[in-house]
Formats: sequence, structure tokens, C-alpha cells
Amino acid sequence: MALGDFLRKQFIDVIQWTESGPGVLMYRFPMQDMEIQSGGQLTVRESQLALFVNEGRAADMFTPGLHTLVTANLPLLTNLQNWDKAFQSPFKSDVYFFSTRVQTGQRWGTQQPITIRDKEFGAVRLRAFGMYAFRVSDPAVFQAKVGATDAVYTVAQLDPALRNAIMTGFTAAFANAQVPFLDMAANQAELAKQIAAAVQPSFAELGLTLDSFTVENLSLPDELQKRLDERISMNIIGDMRTYTQFQAAQSIPIAAGNQGGMAGLAAGIGAGVGLGGIVSDAMRGATGNPAPAAPNAVIGASAAAGAAAGDAPAGESKFCINCGAKLPAAAKFCSSCGAPQG
Repeated sequence: MALGDFLRKQFIDVIQWTESGPGVLMYRFPMQDMEIQSGGQLTVRESQLALFVNEGRAADMFTPGLHTLVTANLPLLTNLQNWDKAFQSPFKSDVYFFSTRVQTGQRWGTQQPITIRDKEFGAVRLRAFGMYAFRVSDPAVFQAKVGATDAVYTVAQLDPALRNAIMTGFTAAFANAQVPFLDMAANQAELAKQIAAAVQPSFAELGLTLDSFTVENLSLPDELQKRLDERISMNIIGDMRTYTQFQAAQSIPIAAGNQGGMAGLAAGIGAGVGLGGIVSDAMRGATGNPAPAAPNAVIGASAAAGAAAGDAPAGESKFCINCGAKLPAAAKFCSSCGAPQG
């Protein structure tokens, strides 16, 4: 390597950074064996900021544009380096570029249900998820507290810390809201605003700004959701006694038309409740008049079913004129020999 090439390697005339892809928050310009020449050019593109750091101390920051590195626009760094007023000597310093673009499409969610004290249900375990967007707003704070001396710092590296901050803010916001779960689930936009307000200070401590925050879903674990569905069903049914009376009244015609139907109805409904009382209440609700006693109602229903089938009253019978077999009085043919009956 020629001496001229070696010397040219020691000096940087142009400093710039082109992002290699999304998700990069901080990039340290390579400075090993290189020195920044006075009069060098610094290019900061839109959605970028550049920060000069000297011996671990943040010095000068540059906004988008083309900057010539002279004493006039490097006052802090010049003072730290104690350069002469002419500022002719080359200097070394760490240069960090920061992406200030909004990092959209970031997802958050509860890995495990969070226990919340609800004013209506008591203690409940809650799941939630949604999206948020943020950006780097204070490069000096971000570099000092987060990026440090890393050559590259990405969103993926920061994601766990942001998720924890969001979960803390989510729990605090829901507890302070004092709104029942059912009402909160119907007002997710308002809940998102409260969570964002609770989370923003944690982002600011890292040199970040929370640009947007949404709650896409609030839900209970499966076993609690099943109980909630049961409660909703009971509210729709209303008075349980009235509902049972309706069910009994609906079942009477069907039971009367099937062999052993009334017995089956009694077995199905009679778990702790007398059939006579239910049927009586059901008939009273349908007609508006007092119903007869339960045994009479059952006997009457059985007699009506028998009459509909063409049977004679119980106890009346006759004998076959051909074979002498005992038959119901209304029988038209003998069940034994098949002979017609007069």
C-alpha cells in the first residue's frame, strides 16, 4: 500500500448512511483507523438524525441536510477536543445515525391472562392484543440508555422492553378506569387512549415517542368466556319459572301423542319440581283460568289421548264371536284370529 493511499484512508471526507432495510433504529458510522477532516461533508437524509459522541459524551446533533464540518457547526465537539480556533487538525469521534421514521405495525399482546379486579365480575383474567407505532425522538437519550455503543440497534432488540412497558401501562389503565369489563370491551378506542397515556412516559424515558396505539381485542380465557355466555343466556331467558312453564306447555301435546309420553315428560321435568304444579301453572298461564288439580290433569290428558286413538273407556270389553278371545268393546277385528266383529 502506497503512503498516499494509507494517508487517504485515515481521513473521512463524506459521512452518510443509507438504511439497509426497515427496523434499524441506530447505526454507528465505522470510524476505525479513520479521522474526520475539517471541512468534510456530513449528509443527513430525511427521516434521519446524526449525533457526534466524544469519549462517551453526546456532543453535536445534526438534522436532515448537507453539513460542512467546521468549527462553526461543531461548537460542542470543538470545545471538548480543545482544537485551536482555525480548526485545521483532523479529529476522531463516534458518529451515530438514527432513523426517525415511524415504526409501524408493531404488535403487542398478553402472553398470559392478566388478573384484573372488575367492579361487576370481581377478579377476572383478561387477554388483550393490538398494534402500536413509535419513533426515535431524542437520539441522545436513546443512544445513552438503549443503543449504547452497538454498531447497529434494531426494533427486534427493543421489542421485549416495549412489550413490558405496554403491559404495565395496560394493567394500570384498566385498574384506574373503574369500568366493568363488558362496558370496556364495547369502548376499546377509549381504552386505547388511556393505555397510550399510561405508556407514553415509559417510551419517553428511552428517547421514543408513541405515535399510535390500538386495542384490537379484549377477551376472557375459554373457561371464563363459557360462564359469561351462560350468564348472557340466562339474562335473555329472563324469569326461570316462566321459561319452565313455557317449556312444559310446549311439551304436553307432543307427550300426549306418544306412548308413555306423559311419563317421559314427568321424568324430564320433575327434577325437584312436581309435574302437576308445572302443568297447572302452564295451563293457567295459557288460559288465564285456574287449572284442575294435577292428578286430574294427568288422567284427563291420558283419557284424551286414548279417545283420540279410538279406544273404549278402561274396563269395558267383549269376546270374539269366532274364537272367544277377550277384546276391547270397540274392536272391529279379533286380534287373535282376525275375524270381523259385529
